Amino acid sequence: MKKSKIIKTGLGVAALAGVGVSMVRAATTYKAKPIENANIGEEEKVDVERFIKNLSDAIKIPTIANRDESLVDWAPFDEFHAMLEKAYPIMHEKLDKQIISTRSLLYHWKSEHPEKEPIALLSHQDVVPVTPGTEDDWKYPAYSGEIAEGFLWGRGAIDMKNHLIGVCEAVETLLEEGYVPERDVYICFGHNEEVMAEGEICGADCMMRWFKERGIKLDSVLDEGGAILEAKVDKVIDGHLAGVGIAEKGHVDFEISVNAKGGHSSQPPKHSALGELSRIVCKLENNQFKAELTPQLYSLFNEIGKNTTYPVRCVMSNLPVLKPLITKICSEIPPVASMMRTTTAVTMANGSPAPNVLPQKATVNVNFRIMPGQTIEDVEAHIRKIAGPKAEIKMVSGKNPSKISPTDSRAFNAIREICKEMDPKAIVAPYLVMGGTDARNYEDVCDNIYRYSPFLMDTALLLTCHGTNERIPLTSLKDGVVFFKKYIKALTND
Repeated sequence: MKKSKIIKTGLGVAALAGVGVSMVRAATTYKAKPIENANIGEEEKVDVERFIKNLSDAIKIPTIANRDESLVDWAPFDEFHAMLEKAYPIMHEKLDKQIISTRSLLYHWKSEHPEKEPIALLSHQDVVPVTPGTEDDWKYPAYSGEIAEGFLWGRGAIDMKNHLIGVCEAVETLLEEGYVPERDVYICFGHNEEVMAEGEICGADCMMRWFKERGIKLDSVLDEGGAILEAKVDKVIDGHLAGVGIAEKGHVDFEISVNAKGGHSSQPPKHSALGELSRIVCKLENNQFKAELTPQLYSLFNEIGKNTTYPVRCVMSNLPVLKPLITKICSEIPPVASMMRTTTAVTMANGSPAPNVLPQKATVNVNFRIMPGQTIEDVEAHIRKIAGPKAEIKMVSGKNPSKISPTDSRAFNAIREICKEMDPKAIVAPYLVMGGTDARNYEDVCDNIYRYSPFLMDTALLLTCHGTNERIPLTSLKDGVVFFKKYIKALTND
């Protein structure tokens, strides 16, 4: 095998951490002591049939949010709340429930030790809509909750009613078993995560402010973001990779415009407004942010490399020596390249209103996903340097990268120990989430924020998230609930 091919294979294995995620530290950085009195190795009871039925019922309810709340049909959200009350009667009897913001749900599971910092488990109720015109592309209707071919089908099966219902199943089962936590537990279900709502209408932000106003500091937060993915490359690696999100990339949209006189297309100038703008777009795409192989990425690749076969393992153990070659190869593999730099994506364009009219104004939208250590201001400076004085630049919306949570906390160590107990061959590694979650809204009340959804799937299934034929394997559901039960016990049995 040629050296470059070996390296590509090794880095491709790293990319199996997930589509749209980036590892920022490796398992070699773990420093925490084992969780005491956690009883992690105990067998956990799970009513799988109930989980399947309730998840199916949840998917049948199209809880679709909108940035403009006047356009939201609230009836499905009310139906969803009623469904949860019917499906989980003990949870709704024993836990205090309140509506925060418009339809966000906040549950409080009280302990006898309110002086201890509580934990919080997050999910969101809303799902993305089905793209108009693609309804017939679904093998089973998007809101059918169909159980067929070993899968549960429908919008929300992966993102993220599986996670939400899994948390409810864990809490209900623990209550059935008479479990009493030694510290308070909060269950927070936002209602508008998918539309990246902000400010007064953001359910997650409103819940964070509810905690802040009461002086409640959370011990830890667990939300979506990671998953258990099959890491399989023939004769290289065969295992499962559990990615635990410890931070999120930032995001920002900029509108870049060029103005011109316009006129009839029969007498065009050398460059129309759209032509000038196209040159700027090409320069932006050809002048990407610098990709860096950080020490953290070296550690990540080394951790994955430990679980590969020779000669990939040999190459992965000598990454510093091969830095120039690795940098070049990484730039050719989009999932890996996105781990290493702020990305640039030209997503929308607007020009003339008619084919024979020169545009008076041409505009493009460029979306950037910002690496930790950089800011929206850095992105704007980058654009202005490349675009030059002819371009108008306007920020549409954005958020800076989140803080990086530590890998030596009680919560992170519990996640690691539980994953290893459930699958001794699992590779557990922290990562940087490419997209956004509700979790980032909790930074003012919590330092230990993690993103992990404990359901096994392959990358092909992961790609159905927000797409056609979203579905989850029935075989992954039990372990998801087992994880949540063990996690709650590990962090509250102290």
